[in-house]
Amino acid sequence: MGPLSRTLPALDPAAVAAAPDARAWPFEEARKVVARVEKTGQQSVVFETGYGPSGLPHIGTFGEVMRTTMVRTAFRLLTEDRYPTSLISFSDDMDGLRKVPTNVPMQEELAKAIGLPVSRVPNPFGSAHASFAAHNNARLRAFLDDFGFDYDFASSSDYYSSGRFDAALLRMLEVYDDVMEIILPTLGEERRATYSPFLPICPRTGKVLQVPLIERDIASGRIAYLDPETGERIETTVTGGNVKCQWKADWALRWYALGVDYEMAGKDLIDSVKLSSRIVKALGGNPPEGFNYELFLDKEGAKISKSKGNGISIEEWLTYANPESLSLFMFQKPRAAKRLHFDVIPKAVDEYYAFAAAAQDQDAAALLENPAFHIHSARPAAYDLPISFALLLNLVSAANAEDASVLWGFIERYVPGATPQTHPELARLVGFAIRYFADFVKPTKVFRAPEPMEADALRALDEALAPHSGSTDAEALQTIVYEVGKSFAFPNLRDWFKALYQVLLGQDQGPRFGSFIALYGVDETRALIAQGLSGALAAPR
Repeated sequence: MGPLSRTLPALDPAAVAAAPDARAWPFEEARKVVARVEKTGQQSVVFETGYGPSGLPHIGTFGEVMRTTMVRTAFRLLTEDRYPTSLISFSDDMDGLRKVPTNVPMQEELAKAIGLPVSRVPNPFGSAHASFAAHNNARLRAFLDDFGFDYDFASSSDYYSSGRFDAALLRMLEVYDDVMEIILPTLGEERRATYSPFLPICPRTGKVLQVPLIERDIASGRIAYLDPETGERIETTVTGGNVKCQWKADWALRWYALGVDYEMAGKDLIDSVKLSSRIVKALGGNPPEGFNYELFLDKEGAKISKSKGNGISIEEWLTYANPESLSLFMFQKPRAAKRLHFDVIPKAVDEYYAFAAAAQDQDAAALLENPAFHIHSARPAAYDLPISFALLLNLVSAANAEDASVLWGFIERYVPGATPQTHPELARLVGFAIRYFADFVKPTKVFRAPEPMEADALRALDEALAPHSGSTDAEALQTIVYEVGKSFAFPNLRDWFKALYQVLLGQDQGPRFGSFIALYGVDETRALIAQGLSGALAAPR
């Protein structure tokens, strides 16, 4: 299992006792499910997440599984694990391919497959998987497995063709008029003329057809329609994989057939949730509980899309940061729109370790409000991290070191005896910091020459640091920096620190400067000041 194993651990009795008063959002959501089971008297609970494999799985897909798992854990705590629970990760791989994602190969070949179920679209990636959907499904499952999620994978194509949905499809045929009455008022005139909740699979082309029905026979479970190209009358059953449902009806069919009790969805699907819930009721079922989370945005503030590939992929995040930081990003403020770009990574990394450290000595009540508990479904492991990720990034920058062994030379002076073997978590962060700096910090660094008063202050700082050669006392060094800044007429002391970052590090923000000096070294910092004063750092390179 990966570092975030979700194998339904035994519940801590203290956490169970504290759960009724917990206010973290997973508990607020879980209380909806508790009220549901108390009302219905059911004996088990089904959580579900959905995925459309018409594009590569992205972080939003992972986030839905992550967040639902957090709600599932909270439900188990609130009910003292009295109800068996399951989490279904459902892939709608029978959906027809409507457009070719721009971020995949074989564009022309895939364009010829428009209209085919995604599970029958050729695989453009050269892997051993039989179809585009099979490749994407495998990637999603690999990510979920690496994170150790406890889930059951389900494929739309498998469920339709195996007969798993047959009873629900026959019920959909029975309430066909009710479904039409729900959906038709939401459609434009042209779409109303062709709408049916059933999408036949054309026996001639294999494509998913959007055609009106001309006949229905509830007793036999058969429907008839006209081939849109030949005009031929085609008759088929709604069972056995011969049709799939339009997606709002399909969502409702899934909830009804699988008895789904909880599923969250993006804010852009609020109206769809309402319509699918009405269809479930028409079928005779009970819509699931859930909430609508806000969407992730790219660096330009646009919604991320799996077809455009304009967000961060799961692999990309894990190239530059630990998986726990990604989980923290998913936990925080799910109802607020958040930019999902590379610049959010350092903050998420350091915040995770801060929460993990706080969790070590919290009582159960406080622990249940700590994001680290929800990330791990328990108290997280303790880490020995004497240096923050942000500080490591600045060390890489100042030392111009893209070799881990060079960085460890600085680290060992700051933390005597520290090695990759004694501090494995720090070693992991060193690797992340080197990669992140090379790809995102180094290309954007812009040094400037100091203004006259800033230059005087830098000379004063150099002089004040001179007697402290070899010091690693971050607090004492921070005091020196602070006192030097106060002795000059900066409008705001923040302007002094901003000048330090811009002149010496080539960026607008930076670490606590005393901590940076302690790690980088007093003598090295003085040499850096000399370069900044001479203009060498700001000179064209």
